[in-house]
Amino acid sequence: MNNLLIETRLFEGKVQEDEGGRSIVKGILQRAGAENQNGRVYPREILEREAKKYEVLIKERRALGELDHPDSSVINLKNVSHNVREIHWDGDDLVGTVEILPTPSGNILKELLRAGILLGISSRGMGSVTNIGEGKVKVGEDFELIGWDFVSNPSTHGAFMTPMNESVNRQLQKQAAVCNEWCKAQDLMREIITELV
Repeated sequence: MNNLLIETRLFEGKVQEDEGGRSIVKGILQRAGAENQNGRVYPREILEREAKKYEVLIKERRALGELDHPDSSVINLKNVSHNVREIHWDGDDLVGTVEILPTPSGNILKELLRAGILLGISSRGMGSVTNIGEGKVKVGEDFELIGWDFVSNPSTHGAFMTPMNESVNRQLQKQAAVCNEWCKAQDLMREIITELV
């Protein structure tokens, strides 16, 4: 059975402007082979396959994402906030460059990031999972990546995007540690609600 699979990590990116004056952020989008807070493990070979397919959308400038996750596998154009411009591997981390679009949702996203608000970058995909014991599941071969959205409530904690400096990085790590117990409860509630839908 294919389910909507959502994985989120903290995104701490500084808004920069490219040569054309467009707002961009860079950082880790997803990590392969590591258990996340939802107990899911994404095998490297599956993420590599999906990243390669996603590069077609990037080349066509159709690698769109939304501000907040919808409960759907369809990208809703009225909520689009960004376009992924480039992805590459750095070890087991899938890293990307994201262009913030001048849409209503994109403008909100840009101002939140400029204000230093911690947001999550969250993958959205369809697929099945297999229980591998000890509360862990492995994402199946049928996984299909839809894209990445920016969200307010991350499920993966302590994974920070391109820190601006050491003092900011230490402050963000402290915030993630404080959030950990509360966020676990929120993650559990999110999983229960998702299973009921």
